[in-house]
Amino acid sequence: MKKKILLIVGPTAVGKTDLSIELAKKLNGEIISGDSMQVYRDLDIGTAKVTKDEMKNVKHYMIDIRNVAERFSVAEFVKECRERINDILDAGHLPIIVGGTGFYLQALLDNFHLGDDSYEGSMVVRSKWHKYAHEYGKIKLWEKLEEIDPEAAIKIPSNNERRVVRALEVFEKTGKLFSDQKDQASTEFDPLIIGLNTERKALYERINIRVDLMLNAGLVEEAHWIYEKGGEQLPAGRGIGYKEFYAYFDGKKEFSEAVEEIKKNSRHYAKRQLTWFRNKMDVKWFDVLSDKQAKQKIDKKINEWLVRE
Repeated sequence: MKKKILLIVGPTAVGKTDLSIELAKKLNGEIISGDSMQVYRDLDIGTAKVTKDEMKNVKHYMIDIRNVAERFSVAEFVKECRERINDILDAGHLPIIVGGTGFYLQALLDNFHLGDDSYEGSMVVRSKWHKYAHEYGKIKLWEKLEEIDPEAAIKIPSNNERRVVRALEVFEKTGKLFSDQKDQASTEFDPLIIGLNTERKALYERINIRVDLMLNAGLVEEAHWIYEKGGEQLPAGRGIGYKEFYAYFDGKKEFSEAVEEIKKNSRHYAKRQLTWFRNKMDVKWFDVLSDKQAKQKIDKKINEWLVRE
């Protein structure tokens, strides 16, 4: 029998945390964070990490498991997430994965074969292709991918250097095309993916308010702490809410500019999250913020899924 796992996905500031805890209470569930930044200790405000009070005694996993100088790869996420899923199921509970890092969740569900993901080996290959892009431009880099893996090139924009490099890296390290990573859905899981979204204007307003609340809670101090630790040189130092302040700390940007950049980058990230989930995963969408019947609809969908063989 396939292992049932419930996923709650969607853009930032849309209500995933509250819903996940509510469902965990109803369903005897335990929560795994599917967020690539919440794994880092000491970064609580900028990552919107759930607090002890908010947890309401529901067990949470994959939070505070790395120091800020440590890299946390998608391969490590998949390995550790599988272990936590098995632990939760063995205890007779329902695994509930909550987060917005789409590629991590897709890698888990679609059984990506990530190969050797050692930090040193990855960095050598990655640096080589980033250097190529710097010398010859992003278009030339993308054309390299088009030669090797045309199907992946069609789906990855030429200006998205990070994803183009990742696709080239996968081929160089594993000998397998990045596009072949798709359509290999694991027969291990029976997932139900609940997606949360709301009207765009309302979502963007919530994101702006969330940034203001983070500032009041001490985001600047948290950003300055990681800035002094190494800033963008650290794997954890490139997150939204931190990197925008570095120029301000260097005296090269006004505080108001840094804050507006955080809000803008957060809105853009939310848009990218939605695009990813819509295009890559089979998500059942609900709006718990404006639809008063949404939670009842979610309960119905989950109950149907739980009794399905």
